[in-house]
Amino acid sequence: MTAANRHIVKFWQGVGRHFLPFSDVASVDLPLSRLLRLSLFQISVGMAMALMVGTLNRVMIVELGISAWLVAIAIALPIAFAPFRALVGFKSDNHRSALGWRRVPYMWVGTLIQFGGLAIMPFALLILSGDTTGPLWIGHVSSALAFLLMGAGLQIVQTAGLSLATDIAPVETRPRVVALMYVMLLVGMVGSGVIFGFLLRDFSEVRLIQVVQGVALATMVLNVIALWKQEARDPSRNRSVEQAPEFADSLRSFIRRPRALRFVVALGLGTAAFTMQDIVLEPYGAEVLHLSVSETTGLTALLAGGALFAYWVAARWMMKGIDPYRLAAYGVLTGLPAFAAIVMSGPFGSPMLFRMGAAMIGFGGGLFSVATLVAAMGLEEKTSAGLALGAWGSVHATASGLAMSAGALLRDAVSSLASSGYLGSLMDTPWIGYSAVYHIELLLLFVTLAAIGPLAKHAREKKLQTHFGLAEIPR
Repeated sequence: MTAANRHIVKFWQGVGRHFLPFSDVASVDLPLSRLLRLSLFQISVGMAMALMVGTLNRVMIVELGISAWLVAIAIALPIAFAPFRALVGFKSDNHRSALGWRRVPYMWVGTLIQFGGLAIMPFALLILSGDTTGPLWIGHVSSALAFLLMGAGLQIVQTAGLSLATDIAPVETRPRVVALMYVMLLVGMVGSGVIFGFLLRDFSEVRLIQVVQGVALATMVLNVIALWKQEARDPSRNRSVEQAPEFADSLRSFIRRPRALRFVVALGLGTAAFTMQDIVLEPYGAEVLHLSVSETTGLTALLAGGALFAYWVAARWMMKGIDPYRLAAYGVLTGLPAFAAIVMSGPFGSPMLFRMGAAMIGFGGGLFSVATLVAAMGLEEKTSAGLALGAWGSVHATASGLAMSAGALLRDAVSSLASSGYLGSLMDTPWIGYSAVYHIELLLLFVTLAAIGPLAKHAREKKLQTHFGLAEIPR
């Protein structure tokens, strides 16, 4: 009985490690419940991303008949703010507040901006649907403004929120805390993608407006709960500092670190390669494979689900000592058969092959994003968390926005050439414009491998911090 009791006790001691993979990020001063509550801001960000890139772009292109390039420009408008993510992080690092806060003011302002965009969107959809007598150009302008505010708000919230997470976490658990926040972003995208697909099974413009209004309300509620009593007030923060650090000097110092510039180039190329198809993925499913709104909305859940599984795989591999640059290269390699499957699904008329390719894109993109995030944290050294995470976010968001715009423009241009007969009668199909986008992405993946190769080769010269604290994920 004594031996049996020891085995039982050992089993129950291991339950927390095996079934609560993030339990090791908690501490006496920072319980897991507080971290999970803070992570709700990532859920709201995931909802907004799934709504913008997943649901709204397909509805505006297919159901409302708006040109893909106009929708792409509207969705890509937040990239006008993306380069300022590093500045937002830096400013929140050095913010002087009468209330003694650094991150909370930025998170609250970002939440209000995001809510403003979601509040404008229903009125834009009403005009674009033709149910009003107002001029159509007002709908185009207001929808662009809505996308701009939504994107700018979520980028401010995400940058300040991730910085706050690193502030309140002990030094030894900070990478794992940021990892938890990233997983919650994917959970928000998967969950909202499934919910949106369920709610829009019987599609109507009114139902879509109700969904947008629900997301606006949920954003405010989740972010207020996430912010409540998270950052301690420090009265010393409202005092002036004689020699405050300059943003340009801090950013220049970050870029001059060994191999930092090559890393930024590889991050931009890889991000562009995986996100160029974001705008055209759901219209491809609708126009070429004749999938319904509910079915194409579910593709967002497939993409995010693949990324979430990639995160689990990354945790196991990094536990075994693989460097993040090599892991990022594995993600790029996974993208090659994924995009090939998407290309071939059109000629074969195979929705299953299309869905498999979408899930693989999510997996490969997830590996690449997670690995580059950890690599950026390794480059951080003594730089403040806000600047490091903001710089990664700036490159990632800018490359995503530019790539999505380029993908939609390329799709429209090639389709126009094909329908005009310039490419021959065999190429005059709805599939050809989408195929051109995915072939360009395949080319970008090969270029990314060339850029990231030297980083993976020399990664062992300087050991990066790669332990996620996820060693206890169920195997």
